[in-house]
Amino acid sequence: MSATAVKADFYEVLSVSRDCSEQELKAAYRKQAMQYHPDRNPNNPAAEEKFKACSEAYQVLSDPEKRAAYDRYGHAAFGGGAPGGNPFAGAGFQGDLGDIFGDLFGEMFNTGGQGRRGSRTQRGRDLRYDLELEFEEAVFGAEKEIQIRRLESCDDCHGTGAANGKAPTTCTQCGGRGQVRFQQGFFSVAKTCSRCNGTGTVITDPCPACRGEGLQPKKHTIKVKVPAGVEQDTRIRYQGEGEAGRHGGPSGDLYVILSIKPHKFFERDGDDLHCVMPISFPQAALGTELEIETLEGPATIKIPEGTQNGRQFRLRGKGVPHLNEHGKGDLLVEVRVATPTKLNKQQKELLRELAGTMEIENVPTSRGLFDKMKDIFS
Repeated sequence: MSATAVKADFYEVLSVSRDCSEQELKAAYRKQAMQYHPDRNPNNPAAEEKFKACSEAYQVLSDPEKRAAYDRYGHAAFGGGAPGGNPFAGAGFQGDLGDIFGDLFGEMFNTGGQGRRGSRTQRGRDLRYDLELEFEEAVFGAEKEIQIRRLESCDDCHGTGAANGKAPTTCTQCGGRGQVRFQQGFFSVAKTCSRCNGTGTVITDPCPACRGEGLQPKKHTIKVKVPAGVEQDTRIRYQGEGEAGRHGGPSGDLYVILSIKPHKFFERDGDDLHCVMPISFPQAALGTELEIETLEGPATIKIPEGTQNGRQFRLRGKGVPHLNEHGKGDLLVEVRVATPTKLNKQQKELLRELAGTMEIENVPTSRGLFDKMKDIFS
């Protein structure tokens, strides 16, 4: 049987860090797409495969929702791997092909078309907020109020970056085209204008409040609704609650990452809860009824006669609510028979009397294969 190939990490394919910005991601893809494009590497299957790999990686990471899913689940977020085949087919690719390949080839080689003027609009940055919850808040849900600091549109210039509402002027270096061209051999090569950074306009009188940036840092309060049953590292996305875009661009998103404090005696396994309950030897031998605290109040467990150490009792529906579904998990209570360490004289005499009425053959017993395997791997 042949081994299954391990799919390369999308961030490693594009040689970017996991916290790279949208602009860094796009620049890395453009660089690799230019290097490995089949038109520039004829009869080179390896280059074609690399081009497909970087295009596939960019397809996922350029989409905020797909990127968030990939960051959490890896390739498993897409059914064991990102969509195969042509990454630009159908609705799978959400990137701007004209923007990417226009930069790669349309600007490098003059094929008779007009130069594309750079766009001033720029999407705002995504933000992250780490929110710590109490164990019970994660189980039952909660509403929390958080405060973030983000860039918002400047109140003085209304985001234009220019003082007194004055409109930006046409860049004299590129004539408003956003590009400067020069001849190199048989080709007319275009480069982004260094004075206006491709926008075609410049601000001659910048706004003093934001220094021409059009954005100012401000505090913003958001109410976070935590649904019942959330787990550790759950991400809640708030679309448009990130930093404001530049020059009319869309705002980024806010990702609230949840962390959950441990409980003093409950442990969580999926939607089930586990705990350990100590009982005495007489309780285990004779049986009893015990009251145990659950997250919803007290409940009763019936301990039958002859209960052995480590036995588990299941309380159905006393666990964690299923996230966005009806029903709950269970509470599993493991009993531990506690051996007393300090006995008074009367207690010792009673135990000796009891021991005299019980016959136990103290010889080794064989252990099952399961117990032996536990010893090997522990």
